[in-house]
Amino acid sequence: MSKLYKLKNYKLILVIYVLILNTLGVFLVGSASPGDQKKQIIGMVSGIVIMVILSLIDYSFILRFSWIIYLLAVGLLALVLVAGDSSKGAQRWFEIGGIRFQPSELVKILLILFFAYYFMKYEEKINTVRVIVSSFVLLAIPLFLIYKQPNLSTMIVITLVFCALLFMAGLNYKLVVGIPVGLIGMTLIIQDKIPFIHAYQLGRIMAWLYPDDYPDLAYQQQNSIMAIGSGLLWGKGLNNTDPTSVKNGNFILEPQNDFIFAVAGEELGFVGSAVIIILLLFITIECIFIARKAKDTAGRLICCGVGALIGFQTFVNIGVASGLLPNTGVTLPFVSYGLTSLWSLYIGIGLVLNVGLQPKKY
Repeated sequence: MSKLYKLKNYKLILVIYVLILNTLGVFLVGSASPGDQKKQIIGMVSGIVIMVILSLIDYSFILRFSWIIYLLAVGLLALVLVAGDSSKGAQRWFEIGGIRFQPSELVKILLILFFAYYFMKYEEKINTVRVIVSSFVLLAIPLFLIYKQPNLSTMIVITLVFCALLFMAGLNYKLVVGIPVGLIGMTLIIQDKIPFIHAYQLGRIMAWLYPDDYPDLAYQQQNSIMAIGSGLLWGKGLNNTDPTSVKNGNFILEPQNDFIFAVAGEELGFVGSAVIIILLLFITIECIFIARKAKDTAGRLICCGVGALIGFQTFVNIGVASGLLPNTGVTLPFVSYGLTSLWSLYIGIGLVLNVGLQPKKY
């Protein structure tokens, strides 16, 4: 279950990046929503404990229970549809002791673990039709349950991470289909031809494409863009009392969550926003560096999966806040408020640290 590790292999630089970023996040959450700051601090402290404990548990031991992990992921997603709490037309949460638990956040990490095991097991047959089809079926089950919540943004992130894992596992791409498929998909969405796109999701896309024609739907994203720009170089300062700011003027609903980057841009300016992006980039790159020295394929895929998760979520969150992407609900890793998201990310980092403690021998 655990081994004697060499302290020199413990990637303290990764821990430092995470702690600095999460500390910035705590301050931003406190500025955007003072009532949530205490919970975020509790989430950070408990997350650090979880990270340290998991970093000392052999990930190979954890992977012995891969099918149990997969069934746990599917079971949680199914249970939330039956007994979960509803809010704003979605059923994604459990209410436990005053804390909202969102299973789909934890499922992101659970699926990374499962597919790391699965792709390592069938590494030599990764390009066969049987393995590819079976892996897509295994992915489709949790994706369908997440779709029923509905939670399209999480579906997109999980699919992107899955594709990254499949690529890193050695899938041979012979045809470049991403661009034409993307263009066709966007065309069908605009024409309202895709049945799994809900009306509110279509509205967000149309508001992104034509904000002047959909002011009621586009106002949050447009206000976010203005907030980021208003911060200029150094920002207006944390906990400022400017009545026209995002947090004081209530121009964005729940800015401590999906639009936390708007608060960062307004209060910390270009410099503070750049620091956040650089830290997230360094965390992602460090995961990749650790993956290069992993002792086996599963370790490499765990690191790449966690790195891809942080990278993709960062791109989507900042893309939404800056108007590059349609409005969708994805947290900014280690910055946005959300205990389930925070704990899940610390679990992922703990697993990456354990992979780093067991480098391959040359």
